[in-house]
Amino acid sequence: MSNEILRLYIYNADTSAELSLPYADAGVWAGFPSPAQDYITESIDLNRELIEHPASTFYAKVVGDSMAGEGITEGDILIIDKSVEPEHGDLAVCCLDGEFTLKRLRFTSAGRVMLMPSNPRYRPIEVGPDNDFRVWGVVLYTIKPNRRRPHGAERW
Repeated sequence: MSNEILRLYIYNADTSAELSLPYADAGVWAGFPSPAQDYITESIDLNRELIEHPASTFYAKVVGDSMAGEGITEGDILIIDKSVEPEHGDLAVCCLDGEFTLKRLRFTSAGRVMLMPSNPRYRPIEVGPDNDFRVWGVVLYTIKPNRRRPHGAERW
């Protein structure tokens, strides 16, 4: 077991442009199939839909596998809001002793902060009084590729 420090590539969220994309406003059924829509009448702007605080919102690309148990894997894109007050259970980008890490926050009844991975290869990190620690931002959304990768992909 080890601790993983995450390398993040952080980008500002540019919300100056509007990008309206076709939107299936009736939804897409994940259960039984439903009649197909003949046409899509709505559009959605992901900037307006996903970013509430543009000045404090950033994107980052995940590097590492400490959150793989939650389906967050290398290459996923995080939408991080630095203005959101962190709460118990939040997924957060934390700065610990000058290094970034992506973990679930656990605030204990004894007032301790634990940084929880979701991969059993990594152990929880207890933030102590000697650590330089802050929650850099709370992850609001994860964007991930869903196409099967060509190498080592499961065959259907």
